[in-house]
Amino acid sequence: MNISKSSAYCKAFCLLVLNACFAVSTEIGAQESPMEEDFFNIRDISIPEGVLLEVGGLTVLPNGDLGVSTRRGEVYIIENPTSSQPFFQKYATGLHEVLGLAYKDGSFYAAQRGELTKILDTNKDGKADRFETVYAWPLSGNYHEYSFGPKIAPDGSLFVSTNLGFPHPWWHAVSLVPWRGWLMRITEDGKMEPWATGLRSPAGLSMIDGEVWYTENQGDWVGSGGIWKVEKGDFTVHPGGLRWANMPTSPVDLGIENIHEYISPRRDKDELGKHVKPENRVDEEIITMADMQEKLPALKLPAVWLPHGILGISNSEMVKIPEGNFGPFEGQMLVGDQGQSKIMRVFMEKVNGKFQGAAMDFRSGFQSGVLRLAWAEDGSLFVGETNRGWGSAGDANQGLQRLVWNNKVPFEMKAVRAMPDGFEIEFTLPVDRKSAENISSYSVNSFIYKYHPVYGSPPVKQEDNPIKGIKVSDDGMKARIVVENMRKNFVHHISLFGVRARENFYSLIHPSAYYTLNNIPEGKKLALEELSKPTTTKNSEVEITEQASSSASKGEGEKVVSSEESQVPDFETVQPILQRNTCFACHAVDKKQVGPSYTEVAKRNYSNERILELIHNPEPENWPDYAIAMPPMPQVSEEDALIIAAYINSLND
Repeated sequence: MNISKSSAYCKAFCLLVLNACFAVSTEIGAQESPMEEDFFNIRDISIPEGVLLEVGGLTVLPNGDLGVSTRRGEVYIIENPTSSQPFFQKYATGLHEVLGLAYKDGSFYAAQRGELTKILDTNKDGKADRFETVYAWPLSGNYHEYSFGPKIAPDGSLFVSTNLGFPHPWWHAVSLVPWRGWLMRITEDGKMEPWATGLRSPAGLSMIDGEVWYTENQGDWVGSGGIWKVEKGDFTVHPGGLRWANMPTSPVDLGIENIHEYISPRRDKDELGKHVKPENRVDEEIITMADMQEKLPALKLPAVWLPHGILGISNSEMVKIPEGNFGPFEGQMLVGDQGQSKIMRVFMEKVNGKFQGAAMDFRSGFQSGVLRLAWAEDGSLFVGETNRGWGSAGDANQGLQRLVWNNKVPFEMKAVRAMPDGFEIEFTLPVDRKSAENISSYSVNSFIYKYHPVYGSPPVKQEDNPIKGIKVSDDGMKARIVVENMRKNFVHHISLFGVRARENFYSLIHPSAYYTLNNIPEGKKLALEELSKPTTTKNSEVEITEQASSSASKGEGEKVVSSEESQVPDFETVQPILQRNTCFACHAVDKKQVGPSYTEVAKRNYSNERILELIHNPEPENWPDYAIAMPPMPQVSEEDALIIAAYINSLND
């Protein structure tokens, strides 16, 4: 694909869509498809003047009140938190960065930087007057030694997770003192049992159905965010905590040297003796976590990958949707994201004894970084937010909001299940059969990430998964797609951009799902005669859609075109390219995020070729007001970079 051809495809396709919409509107009065905010409303909680609620922890008390801990070391109790006039009571102060809060038997339990603390109000005046250290762990004093939790297990014990430190050089996270980068189980009487390691920045510690889960953030050794179920003795991903695996109480039977035997830690220095930051090597041999697991079975793969820049950049707490809450999605998982200020949804299933599933967007637009989630008594979701020092979308540095469902069912993928020969999509509403049986309504491609000491990974080993056929259920609630080239231990990106609802021809609110295929299920495969006949007439709409979809998924084309030859691509053309190259991790079109907006970049009047150079070799000094420097992105193809550049420059009109 080149830019001129892409633009021609897009223009022709838009004309066809406009004609189709006109035809539909004359028959059924079609309306614009609704969006996520038409079903899930974000409501502010009134915060008293002078209160800075940089939320570190949330817990709902038995009477429905809300306990809130803050990064500033405070604990509040909010009475009537879902009402228009909640009452804030400052319960405790003077603590050290409380990034987690739990409530049990009349007492709060808080994870401070260096200890698990029990907080009591012995004289019942509404303010804490007794602070007991349940268990303290070592601190080196490094700024990045955050601690998260606690989460209460069914037996009453409490789990706490700890960050690795970021000394010089900051890009190599390390465990400077014992039990950094570990999950710890702590009993009420103060006994600590090291539980698992491999954690890097485990802000999303969760207790789901009595089992410990956590979300991990992209970083060194961590190609993208993901979700892990953690059992005793597990090693998840980052080797830093293995420094303490030889301690007498450690349940982990692995050492750092076992990892470095296969992958160099790349602690290189230049000729002046200065540390050299490891960068992605485009032409090196690719080693994935699954490859490493074959050599070291103790390494545990994530249940679900959360593709960086698409489904968050700083994944946080995960909660299960209770029965009766949020309509068709009860029983599924919601995962917050601090950097993109949004919440994702995850459908989880167990195949051949391993968890896996599909992740997709759910609700964006929160005022600050989403760090903590907790269910209110009325079925709404409390969302605790913070921004300071970490950077996030949204205009505020802190906040507390609620997510409320309006009891209307959106047209969504309710579930995505792996099948022996493809995937089964279950919908929340019946589909229009003609659109759902058309192969051009779908696309599937797969990819994975590198396992290396570099900060993050581009998607690698990308391949298409051609669709052989579709089978739509009689009631229109399910579509089974049969695909070629299913790949174990790969993420499968499933797009349903052409599928429409039966009743009103609406498109799906979120037409993309990312399924982590840890196992391919056994069972009967569909015979070709069972599949709905695909559209065989190559009308122009189908042809354009298929060619554009194929080009977008592969990122390949016939030749690279210069800016002089190109026509301006629109957002629909550039969106899959930006997603594939994780550009949305740091940039939005018209607002400041981790990096400058594209409209702001456009004002610099760079040529397309100059933007291509800066994508491959950024110059952070050009943007001194941004704390996080853009890393080199040599994996972005020249063709993709020129399309992105042409789109950015079009915003300066």
